[in-house]
Amino acid sequence: MAKLSEAAKKLIGEIHPALIATAGKSGKPNVSAKGSFRVLDDEHVVFNDMNSPRTVANLLENPQVSIICLNANRQSCRIWGTAEVLDSGPLFDEAVAAMAARNMKPRHVVKVRVDDVEHS
Repeated sequence: MAKLSEAAKKLIGEIHPALIATAGKSGKPNVSAKGSFRVLDDEHVVFNDMNSPRTVANLLENPQVSIICLNANRQSCRIWGTAEVLDSGPLFDEAVAAMAARNMKPRHVVKVRVDDVEHS
């Protein structure tokens, strides 16, 4: 497991959306933009699944994920990790409460363990 540096966490906090790349058993790739992408702690990032059936289906078949955040100055943070799809529990409940003010409810929360990270 890798740890996010303070510089990587800062960059992640400034960039929205992040691009999430997944692939199912067939290997067919999918990329989805996630405006809810955020740092959970030094070793995990999370995002809400509002309506991304391909992303979730891929992660249930193959939990490996690649994520990139890129700003206008070409500063970037790239994360490779292992995802866990959640539809209950404290983290899911927090996301539901946070989105309630916007009259929205996530279908899932995806928690990603950071396996490797690089930033520039």
